[in-house]
Amino acid sequence: MEQALSAIFRSPVRIIGSGRTDAGVHCEQQFFHTDINHSFDPEQLQTKLNSFLPPDIAIGAIRQVRDDAHARYSATSRTYEYRISLEKNPFLNGMALRWFKPLDIQTMGKATALIVGTHDFTAFSKVKTDVNHFICEIKTARWKFSGNLLTFQITADRFLRGMVRALTGTLLDVGTGKTTLGEFKSIIGSKDRKKAGANVAPYGLYLTKVTYPRTIFMEKKTGM
Repeated sequence: MEQALSAIFRSPVRIIGSGRTDAGVHCEQQFFHTDINHSFDPEQLQTKLNSFLPPDIAIGAIRQVRDDAHARYSATSRTYEYRISLEKNPFLNGMALRWFKPLDIQTMGKATALIVGTHDFTAFSKVKTDVNHFICEIKTARWKFSGNLLTFQITADRFLRGMVRALTGTLLDVGTGKTTLGEFKSIIGSKDRKKAGANVAPYGLYLTKVTYPRTIFMEKKTGM
């Protein structure tokens, strides 16, 4: 993105994204901000950028925002989905986790309800991280079916490194009976990453939505 913008404006351009994901994780919606000291037409710039960028990146809109807006710190929530295929599907190869074992979805739902609210998620975070605290507010969390695709959807004010993948892995342990509902509750309180389940593969994880307050935007949506 920086190379494309720098080529178009013929001067170095740096961007700041709404956040980072682990290698192999997909983004269906992502935002970045940058300061452009040149006049431009947003629709024309969008077209130029999409012609410069590789096939796996597409610009959906360009919006002017207030000077104090920040792609990372102005975001009020983020939504991730972890997708699990319950059957062999070549079209989901590398796009969803293939799962073979029977799952107790009802018990998984009860465990999922326990994480909604404000909690310390140290047990589900990578150990080496530069955050000041491990408190996150989970606004919604649920499991949903679409055919043979099982999806874990979670929205929070912030996420820790590896948090969604660790939560998904631990909830799958609940679904297989490896971890009881009581044990899952104890894991949350333990603040011990070793007691939680393994991180599931990154290719099943998607950043699907980043939410901002309307007050940061200065004009109507363009290209959306």
